[in-house]
Amino acid sequence: MIREGQPGDQRSQATGTAAWERKALTTCHVTADAAGRSTMKQSAADITLADFQALIREMYLEKDLARGVDGTFMWLMEEVGELASALREGTRAQQAEEFADVLAWLTTIANVVEVDLAEAVAAKYGSGCPGCGRLACSCPDEGKP
Repeated sequence: MIREGQPGDQRSQATGTAAWERKALTTCHVTADAAGRSTMKQSAADITLADFQALIREMYLEKDLARGVDGTFMWLMEEVGELASALREGTRAQQAEEFADVLAWLTTIANVVEVDLAEAVAAKYGSGCPGCGRLACSCPDEGKP
């Protein structure tokens, strides 16, 4: 989760549509920098998965569509590798930054293939474990990584 003052709370720059600007104003503090770009400061409690997906879409969709799924997937894999390194040897701040990067690239791929992540997560996990249906999974560990 992105927390104020940690990596990932970079006051993300949204250069998007008026619709995103209206949405951003309802969930966070938005200001304009010297170049006229919107700058957003949000706390962890404010951002939802749907908001994050919309933010990533507004910031990067044009580039992501041009890169395509294969190119974007390669970036995700690079970030997963960086996360693995941070988990082994990195600081908590480095780990948080890499988790944010992995989430951003995963979200990017979802945007390219037009998958609503909040809807997908709710459909698969909203009623509990997909295997046993319980909120606290009681599935046997055999066959699971």
